[in-house]
Amino acid sequence: MPDKNVKTEWVEYEEIIDNFVQVIAKNMNLYGITPSVGRLYGALYFNDGPMTLDDMRDALEMSKTSMSTGVRALSEMKMVEPAFKKGVRKDLYKSEVDWYKSFTSLFGNRWRHHTETNIDEAEEAIQELMAIKEKTDDQQLIDKIHLDIERLKYARDYYSWLMRFIQVVESGEIFQYVPRHD
Repeated sequence: MPDKNVKTEWVEYEEIIDNFVQVIAKNMNLYGITPSVGRLYGALYFNDGPMTLDDMRDALEMSKTSMSTGVRALSEMKMVEPAFKKGVRKDLYKSEVDWYKSFTSLFGNRWRHHTETNIDEAEEAIQELMAIKEKTDDQQLIDKIHLDIERLKYARDYYSWLMRFIQVVESGEIFQYVPRHD
C-alpha cells in the first residue's frame, strides 16, 4: 500500500513542478523569450544536474533542433552555460541559478538594443525635419515641424534616461537601491 501513496506523491510533485515551469515560460515571454524556450530553461533549472540535448528532447518532447536553438538563445542571454561531467562526451548544459544575474543580463541585452535604436531614430527624424524646415516657405509646416522636433527631443531625452537606467541594472548598481533577497 505505501508504494501507491509514494507513486501518487511523485505524480503530485511532478505536477507542481510542471505548473511552475509553465509559469516561468509564460513570464519569460515578457522578455521576448518564446514559451518553448522558457520551458527549456525551466527543465534545466529543476533538473538535478546538467543535461544533453537528447535529455532535453526527451524531457520536453521537442526536436533536437529546437533544443539546440533554444540552448543557443539561452546561452546568449547568459541563462544557460556549458557544463562538464567526467566520462560524458556529449555537450552538457546547465541553467544559471542566479536569477538576479540572468535578469540583469537579459534586461540589459533586450532593452539596450531597442533603446539605442530609438535614440538613433529620434535623432535621424530631427535632422530630416530640420532639413525640410530649412527649405520650406510654408509657415504652417515650419510651425508643425518645430513642435514635432520638440516632441522628438523629449523622446530622445527619455531614451537617454532609459539608457542610464539600463546601465544601472547591467552594472548591478540597481541592487543598492532594490536589494536582492538572498
